[in-house]
Amino acid sequence: MCGIVGILGSKPVAIDLVDALRRLEYRGYDSAGIATVEKGKLDRRRAEGKLRNLETRLHEEPLKGHVGIGHTRWATHGRPTELNAHPHMSDRVSVVHNGIIENFRDLKQDLQAKGHKFTSDTDTEAVVHLITDGLQRGLKPIEATKEALSRLHGAFALAIIFAGEDDLMIGARQGSPLAIGHGKGEMYLGSDAIALAPFTDTITYLDEGDWCVLSRDTSVIFDKGNRRVDRPTIKSVASSLLVDKGNYRHFMAKEIHEQPEVISHTLGNYIDMAAGIVKMPALGIDLSEVNRVTISACGTAYYAGVVGKYWIEKYARLPVEIDIASEFRYREVPLQPGGLSVFVSQSGETADTLEALRYCKRNGQTIASIVNVRTSTIARESNTILPTLAGPEIGVASTKAFTSQLSVLACLALALGRARGTLSPETEQELVKALTELPRHISTLLHNETVYEELAHEISKARDVLYLGRGVSFPIAMEGALKLKEISYIHAEGYAAGELKHGPIALIDENVPVIVVAPEDELFDKTVSNMQEVAARGGQIILISDAPTERAGCRLLAHIKMPKAHALTNPLLYAVPIQLIAYHTAVFMGTDVDQPRNLAKSVTVE
Repeated sequence: MCGIVGILGSKPVAIDLVDALRRLEYRGYDSAGIATVEKGKLDRRRAEGKLRNLETRLHEEPLKGHVGIGHTRWATHGRPTELNAHPHMSDRVSVVHNGIIENFRDLKQDLQAKGHKFTSDTDTEAVVHLITDGLQRGLKPIEATKEALSRLHGAFALAIIFAGEDDLMIGARQGSPLAIGHGKGEMYLGSDAIALAPFTDTITYLDEGDWCVLSRDTSVIFDKGNRRVDRPTIKSVASSLLVDKGNYRHFMAKEIHEQPEVISHTLGNYIDMAAGIVKMPALGIDLSEVNRVTISACGTAYYAGVVGKYWIEKYARLPVEIDIASEFRYREVPLQPGGLSVFVSQSGETADTLEALRYCKRNGQTIASIVNVRTSTIARESNTILPTLAGPEIGVASTKAFTSQLSVLACLALALGRARGTLSPETEQELVKALTELPRHISTLLHNETVYEELAHEISKARDVLYLGRGVSFPIAMEGALKLKEISYIHAEGYAAGELKHGPIALIDENVPVIVVAPEDELFDKTVSNMQEVAARGGQIILISDAPTERAGCRLLAHIKMPKAHALTNPLLYAVPIQLIAYHTAVFMGTDVDQPRNLAKSVTVE
């Protein structure tokens, strides 16, 4: 995840900006930069690679401004070069940005037609020129920014400073977190409280759609409708050595809400947003010659792998075998040369997955690992790693790591499809566009959690809960059941909806909630038939779907209404409500959400 920091200070801020960015290094980054306002003019320093490179630049060419913004960047649009590093700026505006501006191509074309000159490959530069255009038309900085924000589509966090304004900074948050830090005669912006910990422990988190106008002594917050609002100020316990919960009750809640941002950055590592194509790293194998893919993982990562199997078989027309690592390692699976073996692990230390990897390596397979820790054992023993860029996941029940794993697997499926000639360039662009829209859709889902809080009261009464899904929704149903079991201790099982008549229907009565994952796709009508069988036996149906309620054809306990999205992205989108159902049920029941009994974050023994 990229990192943002901004300081309205009483002394030169460059050194403090770099120190704050250092506290965000845990998010990962490939370039860094800062910009300040000095004597009414904007100036900046940027560098590829680590912060020490930026520090060297600053030692050679100091910045002395008392207001500034800084950024650590994971490349999303454009290569990780100094030219594409943040901050981006014109002679009047400088911007740092997390997330994805979905409509940047259209904005860029409009602005270029007006004579604006772009110098980078990033989506962020469109924001710079959009605000600059307003200033050139005579708007004041706040009005120009407000107008620009109304034209941005996507998920993003922004920090903005202006030439000639040494007591003004504007921030905006839509889908990516942003916090205000309150000091004495100073004000701050940061991606999270950790960056601001050396300066202040008094934090205000912006809500979804909020934007703020800061001076050294004041902070004014507006909601998405441009109405002035008050947001609570809290005392943060963050330090440079502590990952902070922010204003969330649990780490799990925070990590659920981080998903728009981490998915943005994970996708940005594997997609050329401007060209609309996948850009996977070299895997050490010619993808067009791959004759079989083997996937192995444990727990939630295994369910991500099952979704990956559906995608690879559909889009690349390539046979995929998947197995739980603890079973795979003992089966003596016959593996032929030319195969690609993919291992999925959040920690990169999962013992069974590691042993399965070693078995495949001994049998001549090319090894790719999808991991969240680049220095882990699984990563080190692989031919190539496909990092998820989820940042630290503290909650034992995986959430953002799961959807990040799915993001990587989706990109891998498209890369295989392109290499094998089963995806046309037009279809690839359509699918990439669908992926880039995901953070916005998930942000929409996270706006209101009331329905999940209400459902928690009902689900908490149950001894058993069933989850049903068809096709690619089947592994999401299994993941939903696992989440509920892990943190609420309610017995739950996920089934393929077509298997209902082959046993599970015997469990149905009026005391059994049945959670149905059913996007309105080519399988929806068949799933409806299964729902009606459940309803006929008194089951309490909770439908998660983008279909109209009347299409269910039976009485529902609840209908969680989903946004319309592409079939490729539905597994990531539908992962969010099943996480929220489990989370709010566990909270209502009073269990230890972040550290459920008998479970560990990383399983390093057999």
